[in-house]
Amino acid sequence: MTTTDSVTLNPVLRVAPAAPAEAAAHFRASLVFHADVSDVAAALVADGDPGFVVLDSRSTAAWDQGHIPGAVHLPTALIPGQAGQLLDRSVPVVTYCWGPGCNGATRAALALAELGYQVKEMLGGFEYWVREGFEFETSEGHERRTTDPLTAPAGSEDCGC
Repeated sequence: MTTTDSVTLNPVLRVAPAAPAEAAAHFRASLVFHADVSDVAAALVADGDPGFVVLDSRSTAAWDQGHIPGAVHLPTALIPGQAGQLLDRSVPVVTYCWGPGCNGATRAALALAELGYQVKEMLGGFEYWVREGFEFETSEGHERRTTDPLTAPAGSEDCGC
């Protein structure tokens, strides 16, 4: 078997990787649109204004079940009619929904972008916020769960990424 044959059969390299400059442009563009849970949490607990607002785009029942402290609650369907009263167009917005299996944060980000807001989507959503052990609020008060070692190092506020 030649090198070409093994690459052809290898599902990872069946389509060749992009050139480094193309890859850099792609990954830079991804970071323009996304933030991860750890970075959002670090910015929110740091001293001073984080420079963005967090928006929970889920239903009221989901909000009551748990949400990021300080987040603005604005379900996606209500964004066109209420964003102007709740959000400042000069402040970037970071949207979140349930988690990776839900595209609610993407729909919310689209609705906000179409209204002229600068917006990023928080990867992992509320699910990964909780799984990484960050504090959240419920209708009963504040909670925090043990860090899931499959999502973040146990006992550490920094994932090291």
